[in-house]
Amino acid sequence: MDGIIIINKPKNYTSFDVVAVVRKLLNEKKVGHTGTLDPMATGVLPILIGRATKLQQFMTDKDKEYVASFKLGITSDTLDITGKIINFVKSDIKKGEIEKVLQKFKGEIMQIPPMYSAVKKDGIRLYSLARKGINIERKPRKVTISELKLIKFDENLQCGALLVKCSKGTYIRTLCSDIGDSLGCGAVLTELERTKSFNFYIENSITLDELRNLASNGLLKEHVLSCDSVFENLVKVRITAQQSKRFKNGGSLSLERIFTEKDLNNDELVRIYNKTEFIGLGRVNSIKNEISVACLIKV
Repeated sequence: MDGIIIINKPKNYTSFDVVAVVRKLLNEKKVGHTGTLDPMATGVLPILIGRATKLQQFMTDKDKEYVASFKLGITSDTLDITGKIINFVKSDIKKGEIEKVLQKFKGEIMQIPPMYSAVKKDGIRLYSLARKGINIERKPRKVTISELKLIKFDENLQCGALLVKCSKGTYIRTLCSDIGDSLGCGAVLTELERTKSFNFYIENSITLDELRNLASNGLLKEHVLSCDSVFENLVKVRITAQQSKRFKNGGSLSLERIFTEKDLNNDELVRIYNKTEFIGLGRVNSIKNEISVACLIKV
């Protein structure tokens, strides 16, 4: 089986736990995921099956969307509620104060990766150092917050939730912690749901229980997306049988011998089809006037 299943990852499962469940249900060795979620997080986790695993590198750069719940007045070593509490203060922040502070975190911002993260320093994961009580200096990274909105806040409980639309590499835990610091009281992430990743939405995902039921009833294939369906925004290029043979063998295609409805730009990804099937992705090279192989699905 080749394709993509959109799973609504449950809490307390790692992304690799979900991969293991799918691998066992389908009896398929080649299963992967794109866009890792922490165990405490839930929501959209695209699972790649069979030849679709080759597409992983092309599915990580798109913006993501989250609903992030937080509590003010608390700080922890992991920046979320699962960590060791470092400090607790009584806060009395008003809704308007939060909305004002949020303006500082919109657009391109610099963010320091948390110690409890998979970022590497000299080949060692930061979380491995953090578990040993080692705290090292980390370089800030540029991320983009395209939308940041307070969607609810209880002034009595000092708890609320944010809608966050952001670029790849954004740490929502860090964002909540930094917002808390700007308010002068600290904050921790208490819940996190990813509502969108790549072109996939939470409304189109299925739970692991639903996945198991579909598999037991022989209906799982109906929920597997085709490998090309996730790239519908890319220009479609149809080629001849002879061109198909060349492309499958790693050869480039001359732009002069290809007809497309839209002009192609240098370094643009395109979908390549022969008469009957999706073959893979190609990358435009305007200088060489050709389309080279970016990823082969059919060989």
